[in-house]
Amino acid sequence: MLAVQLKQEAHCTVADLARQHGVSARTIARDLSLMRDQGMQIDADRGRGGGVRLDRNWGVGRLNLSYSEAVDLLISIAVAEQMNSPMFLASLGSVRRQLVASFSPAKRDRVNSLKSRILIGVTASTYVQQSVNTPPARVVQSLHRAFVDQETLEIRYRREDGTTSDRVIEPHYLLLKYPVWYVVAQDHLRQAPRTFRCDRILSANGQGAQFRLLPKATFQQSLVSDGLLG
Repeated sequence: MLAVQLKQEAHCTVADLARQHGVSARTIARDLSLMRDQGMQIDADRGRGGGVRLDRNWGVGRLNLSYSEAVDLLISIAVAEQMNSPMFLASLGSVRRQLVASFSPAKRDRVNSLKSRILIGVTASTYVQQSVNTPPARVVQSLHRAFVDQETLEIRYRREDGTTSDRVIEPHYLLLKYPVWYVVAQDHLRQAPRTFRCDRILSANGQGAQFRLLPKATFQQSLVSDGLLG
């Protein structure tokens, strides 16, 4: 917050900042020192009443992403690359390499594992596309967390004929048949592999129990019988 203010405002004094943030001038001076230690280019005018500012060019090309945000971005890049879209892909490889380079080896392995769990199929038929809805945000968040953390998920699912049922599933893989996403899962109710269309999941709640990832071959027959893979 302080960094954004220093970058946007032409003139700020330590006294002004202390008053605005409800802290002492000493606290602001300490925070500025910490920001300099982090590599931020903070300039200060000498003399009484001198101002402090953050170089406006600082941060160009920088992203302050959390681990989960970086993972999302990497997976999005992987999806775009696998779809072979001809537009706006020139720099994706460079962006991906820079993001991956920022991870520790252990996190890098985890990201690669997640990417391998994203399957890309052919574009959905016009008939299917006409019936697609946007899943509720809470469902997406719960599904995302369970997929990344390999945790079981309790869902309420509505089939194409309108019938609803409650299931506990293990979200092993995600399949994109643009623009439709499917969860490729082990269904505890049927004790068998099943595929669920994400926009038909009415509610989703994590159970906290972890599962061991099964190989893709386990789900091949189910995907073929559902007409999702040839």
